[in-house]
Amino acid sequence: MGVAKFIPDDLDRRIIAHLRADGRAPLAKLAEAVGVARGTVQNRLDRLLASGALLGFTVRVREDHDDLTIRAVMMIEVVGKSTTQVIQKLRGIVEIRALHTTNGNWDLVADICTASLSDFDRVLREIRMIDGISNSETSLLLSSV
Repeated sequence: MGVAKFIPDDLDRRIIAHLRADGRAPLAKLAEAVGVARGTVQNRLDRLLASGALLGFTVRVREDHDDLTIRAVMMIEVVGKSTTQVIQKLRGIVEIRALHTTNGNWDLVADICTASLSDFDRVLREIRMIDGISNSETSLLLSSV
């Protein structure tokens, strides 16, 4: 018999939403915001962490205070069945902050972040040289709105 998969309920989702806005919010503030006891919030957070539904807490940095100032999204087309090998090579490029599979004309989407345009140019060349990548399209992210 398999283990039941944990699915966050409405209260869990409300707690997570508040943590997205303020990952350092004290338990008492979270409890007040979602209308339950502090102990309930603690139990829910423990369960969310234990189940893997909540991976941890993070810091969000304002874009103009981020050391990595050049951001871009690259759509990548992969030839044949080489996706696994391409993903392994892309994961080795530290400037790729996130990598996603997708549907449609593109196979992968890479979130790229570099400190300068010359670094950005180097990363683009490095990605385009990977065997199995047949095409790519890159867009610089100019500002968040």
